[in-house]
Amino acid sequence: MADNKKKNLPPEAQRYQAMQKKQETKRPVFKNCIKAFLIGGLICLIGQFISMFYIYYFDFTEQTAGNPTTATLIFITMLLTGFGIYDRIGQFAGAGAAVPVTGFGNSVISAAIEHRPEGFVLGVGGNMFKLAGSVIAIGVFSAFIIALIKTILIQWGWL
Repeated sequence: MADNKKKNLPPEAQRYQAMQKKQETKRPVFKNCIKAFLIGGLICLIGQFISMFYIYYFDFTEQTAGNPTTATLIFITMLLTGFGIYDRIGQFAGAGAAVPVTGFGNSVISAAIEHRPEGFVLGVGGNMFKLAGSVIAIGVFSAFIIALIKTILIQWGWL
């Protein structure tokens, strides 16, 4: 398919693409994957420690400790983003810093910081969830679909 597109291009465009491919810097994909895996795992490990903290010091159960742990991770990420530290972590770790729930907190507070000069209501309030809004919408829709499937399976007696 890609070769068919190349054949339809004029010769100048083909030469330009060949030159661009030659000049393109090779990305260290394996190294980036390892960094993302390690930093993402470290974030999850910190989350596990926070969860254990809630279980042992605040009498949460394993099932109920998840919500305060998530809120704590989001809050910590927002603080680190506000101080400019999480951006450096994100630059180093790539997807490893964006995939866990910390990426949600980072996207919310980054948009708020970016639009702060426009005012608190129209700038911060209006644009805070611009990036994270799609995450919220997909999360709510996915939860609805899963709940619908579970309800159907329970009604049919399969669960």
